[in-house]
Formats: sequence, C-alpha cells, structure tokens
Amino acid sequence: MVSGQLDNVKKISKMNVQEVAKALAGDLRLRIIEALGEREMSISQLAETLGVAQPTVTINVQMLESAGLVESKQGINREKICFRTYDTIIFDLPMRPGEGLHGAEEIHMGIGMYTGCKVESPCGILGPEEMIGCPDDPRVFYDPQRWGAELLWFGGSGYVEYHFPNPVPPGVELKQLRLSAELCSEAPGFDMEWPSDIGLWINGNFIGEWTSPSDFGDRQGELTPSRWLGMTQYGKLTEWEVDTEKSSVNGVQSSSVCVGDLDLHFSRPVIVRIGVREDAANVRGLNLFGEHFGDYPQGLKLTFVHQT
Repeated sequence: MVSGQLDNVKKISKMNVQEVAKALAGDLRLRIIEALGEREMSISQLAETLGVAQPTVTINVQMLESAGLVESKQGINREKICFRTYDTIIFDLPMRPGEGLHGAEEIHMGIGMYTGCKVESPCGILGPEEMIGCPDDPRVFYDPQRWGAELLWFGGSGYVEYHFPNPVPPGVELKQLRLSAELCSEAPGFDMEWPSDIGLWINGNFIGEWTSPSDFGDRQGELTPSRWLGMTQYGKLTEWEVDTEKSSVNGVQSSSVCVGDLDLHFSRPVIVRIGVREDAANVRGLNLFGEHFGDYPQGLKLTFVHQT
C-alpha cells in the first residue's frame, strides 16, 4: 500500500489484480509513478527527469494507463500531460479458483508458430520483408524463419496445426472457446470466384467449415504492403465458437461438438488445426493472414470464456 490522501484511494477488484500487478512490476513504471507524485509532467519532462528515451517512456505510460494508474490530457502545445490517478491502492484478493481471472482470457499467436503441417505445391510463406525461401517449395514450411510469417498459403488440401496453452485453472468451468483468424481461398495470383471449404479442428474434434467465396485481390488490404501487387490482398475475419451445447462458424451452427467434448486439461496444450479436407466440396486451399497483412491487425486469437 502506498500512503497518501484518504480521499484518493483506488480499490482494485479481484478481476484487475493481475493487470495492476503487472503494471507495477517494472522498475521504470514505478519511477514514473514516483515522478508524478507531486506534479503533472509531460512525456518529454518525464524522459528528461528519468534519463530515458521518450519512446520508452511513452510505452510504459501506456501500460500504466491501461491499468488505470495514470491518466493523460492534452497540454497547451498539444503535448501529452500525464498525472497519476491515485495515491493509495487496496487490493481485493481472489478467494476461490478462477476468481482473479478476467471473464475471457485471450491468447494471440503468430501464424508462423505452427507445430505441424501438411502442405503441397502451390504454397509459400511471406515474412515481414520478403518471401521465405522459394515459392511452391513445401520445405519452406519447416524453415525456422517461418516464426515471423505475415502470410502463408497452400493450394488444394492440407493444414497447419498450433499448440496453445490452456490458461484456465483446474476447477473453473469453461463456457465458450472461440478461435478467430483472417482467411481466404488460394488461387494462382487471385480469383474472386474461387470458393474453398476451410475447416477447424480442436483436439481432434471437427468443429466446422467456413466456405470462403474468393481469393480476395480486387483491392489492396488495409495492412498489406503496396509492394505486394497482383496477389492475394485480404481475407475475411472468421470465428469458430464452441459452447456448452454446440459449435458454430460466424454465428451459424456447424456441429454438435460442445466444450465438454474437447477433453481440455490445464497441463495439456489445446491443439488447433486449420485446413482443407481432401473430401471437402470445395478443395481450393487457403491463405492465412498475420498481424501486419490483410485487413485485420491479428494473427490467430484463441479466447477462453469461463464462469466468473
């Protein structure tokens, strides 16, 4: 507890303990809190006082703002002025398993962080700056540089498989599991009339398929670099959801698989496979988009929704 005025007290709820604790765990962030103890300061003033570069101060101030410990306003010269919101904080600690967790835990994973795959030519992986290896060579899918992938693709059938950690502790009831990704079909160059049935499996359970209508290239993606011309540009943000009764894709029921069928365990990974079945009605591959490519600033996002 930090001593201060009794009328400037913040009670941290069970749900926010972890977020505030992380914000206070950094030495620089504590020094920012100290520096703001007596007066408001701009980013440049904080940088000068603490002897730290302005970009570093900005990033750490943003973390404190997210935790609700610092707020900002615009100064006379349009510079960001920071001030601390509370002098005293009181933690309301959790009492039961899962009580200190947020209602939804999100895990973000880069598209190149797959642990297994099955692909055939045509295929390829685009890194942050250039192609990884040679196009249409399945061996590039085992190249260590794949971790930084921003776009990967393969034609026909195949899959990529990911291992996610399970953040939900034992004894906490899971209500929903959601997987979202930006996806589309894969055609030579691009083709706006090129449907492909893209499916999802979780721990070996087939959750359902989404039929992508196109390999989208009629316009530049919001995040797609301008150098990537005449090719796939963007996809559609697609979400699979498994709840206590059924599975659905983009809000439409896709199967009877429910959360209880997934055999989830705290100490085991959640195995997520995205691919195209050999016997699907439309076997025309897929494109999977990373955080800095396409229309949406994300790779794969797995969301665990549990009882609070």
